[in-house]
This record gives sequence, structure tokens and C-alpha cells, in this order.
Amino acid sequence: MTQDGRGRVVILGQGYVGLPVAMRAVQVGFDVVGFDVAKDKVERLRSGKTFIDDITDDEIASALATGRYTATYAPEDLAGFDVAVISVPTPLRDGAPDLSYIEKASDTLAPHVRPGCCVILESTTYPGTTEEVVVPRLEAGSSLRAGTDFKVGFSPERINPGDPVYGLQNTPKIVSGIDEASLDAVSEFFAALVDKVVPVSGTREAELAKLLENTFRHVNIALVNELAMYCDGLGIDVWSVIDAAASKPFGFMKFTPGPGVGGHCLPIDPSYLSWQVRRTLGRNFRFVEIANDVNDHMPDYVVTRVTSNLNKARKAVNGASILLIGLAYKPNSGDARESPAIAVANRLADLGANLRAVDPLIPADHVPAGIQIVEGSEAEVTDADLVIVLTDHDTVDWDLLERHAGKVLDTRNRLKSKDVDRL
Repeated sequence: MTQDGRGRVVILGQGYVGLPVAMRAVQVGFDVVGFDVAKDKVERLRSGKTFIDDITDDEIASALATGRYTATYAPEDLAGFDVAVISVPTPLRDGAPDLSYIEKASDTLAPHVRPGCCVILESTTYPGTTEEVVVPRLEAGSSLRAGTDFKVGFSPERINPGDPVYGLQNTPKIVSGIDEASLDAVSEFFAALVDKVVPVSGTREAELAKLLENTFRHVNIALVNELAMYCDGLGIDVWSVIDAAASKPFGFMKFTPGPGVGGHCLPIDPSYLSWQVRRTLGRNFRFVEIANDVNDHMPDYVVTRVTSNLNKARKAVNGASILLIGLAYKPNSGDARESPAIAVANRLADLGANLRAVDPLIPADHVPAGIQIVEGSEAEVTDADLVIVLTDHDTVDWDLLERHAGKVLDTRNRLKSKDVDRL
């Protein structure tokens, strides 16, 4: 225990989800062990350096200075924990959830499970994972019984990288447990970290709630993406249509089109639900399948619009000089995971375009081969046959692009000139 009575917490996974939880837990007084199998990541954290947008070098340095944060890749450092949080990736492999990271994390943790401790899964996954995958592995590796000797729960992450308003502390946290005692333990831990916890009746309900949140977004983005394609053919300004509909104070939530969906949630999470429905019920989750089809093909549609723009200037894509504005999947973030901007760039490169890109936030190792990162200067804009706005970072010189609006395809509706070609 720390001097203020907080316990020892281990967090398996020090990425976009686990690291913010670790920093917040240190801030409120817990002793925290941040475990990750990536040795280079651990060494970076030990030197006080961040690698995600929402945590600064100063925050890591401050956590290290308290003496209550340790970054490690050694499993023996997990011993003696009161609370363990599993925050590891759950990617898709051939359309099915890959639970290998959860399985390995559970197996690594199991020998250190002791009476009275609490294990919480945060990784997004299909309903049933906590009780069907995590619990048996913890029991097998510890010779203890979940619900009798130790507590287990699920609390889905709601991290929104780059969000200036909602962070870990002020975003309500869903909490659940395999029994009442487990729910109480999970609630108590996260109540120390966040302003509000939202108890749910069971782990399966909590697991599905996370999938519903992201499926809701995925389906609605697909709706406006398909509407955008139809509006272009009809000669209607889709952005004006959406703004007009958004004036209704009830029964409508505004979503906007773009070059596709990206990040660690939307392109992946709804497919967990679709996969489980097919596996369990032998049916397709039609809304998810349709949304996947629409959103997955948006980069192809953007390339079609690029071809049309260049044709009007009597140019071919092959050999054209194209300047891409933004490569990350969302504005004001360097996160390129599943980025539709990268998908657009790859398709244009395959067609022979000469690509340069303006993105001051994306790491160099996330930039596709053949694309040069450049400053957004007047010379770069002037020399390009076409400029494509794919990610609307606030740091971009938008006034400069407005002055050259006649050669811009804007997929984010960031520019207001009537000469801009908008998605």
C-alpha cells in the first residue's frame, strides 16, 4: 500500500489505452507497474519519453519521479498486485477476432493471481470473452477460483485520441463484474480514476455495449458516406444537406462523410459483433456488413474523384504531382492505424502518381514508402497538379489552400471557397 492507502496496480499493455490509465492511477496515488512485451517501448517509457498523443513527456517524467510508476517487460514484476488491468490489442485476423494478446496476457498474469485481488479486462472484444477466455486461463494458472478467491470484471476503454474535451477522467466508465463482489471491486478502482462509473448487470452486457457504441458510429458514417456519393451524382451539396438536417433539435445526430474510417475502433470493432452473430446464430449482421462495404470502398471513391479532377485539367493520374494534406486517421492526431488517408495514398501510388504529403504529426515510420513528407509551403501547393485534403489538422495553413482552391479536392469540408471540389 502507498502512504494514502492506495494499492498496487499492474497494467498489461502500455499503448493508447493502458498508458493513460497508468498515468491517471499514479496521479491518484496507486503504485503502478506498466507491463509491455515491447522492450523498445518500455525503454522509451523508462527514459521519460512518450509515444502517444494524449500523454506528454512531462507526464511520464512526473510519474517516474513519484517513484510509484515502473515500466517493465519482466513478468516477475507483476507479483503482489491488488488490481490488474488487461489493456492489450484485439485485432482482426481473416475476419475473426484475434484474442492471442488477451490469452497471453492472462497466462502471464495468472501465476501472480492471489486471494482478494481483482483482474479487469479493458480490451474491446466480443461478448463472453471475459468469462469464457480470461477466467479459465486465470484459474488454470493460479489454482484459484474466480468469484470465490479473486474478482474479475470487464470495463471497456473509451479513449478518444486527440480529443480536447473528453479524456479518461471526465468520460463515464462502464464497469461490470462476474458477480456482485467483482462489480464492487471494479467500480471502486475506476471510481478513483474517473468522475463517473456506470455499473452494468454483467460482463457480456458491458462487452456488447462497447461494440454498440462503435457500431452506431460506423453505420451512421456509412450512411452519410453513401449519401455523399449519391449527392455528387445528383449535383447536390451534401454538406449543406447535413447542416440543414442538423438544425433539428431532436431525433437527429450529425455525422459527416470522409475518405473512410480509421483508428483502432471503427474499422474493427463492429466486425467482432458481426463475427459472433454468424458464429452463434448462423446469420449476418446486415447493418454491419453494409457499413463495412460502404466505408471500405470510400478510398476507391476518393480516387475516382481524383481521376475526374485531373481529367478536367487534361492530366492523367499516372505521373501527376499530388499533394496530400494529412495522413493520420483523424485530425490533430499522429495515429495512422487503419487510416483511410493511407489507403488513398496507396491506391494513387499504384496508379503511378507522384505523392508528397503534409502531416507534421504522423511518425516517420508510419509514412508509406514512396511518399515524402514536406512542409505545407506555397511552392508545394503551387507545384502540385492537385491537392487532396484527407485529414484536417488545425496546424495546416488553411488560408494558403484557400488561395489555391481551384486545384483542391476537400474530403473533410474544411475549406469554404466556392471553387473547392468537396466530397
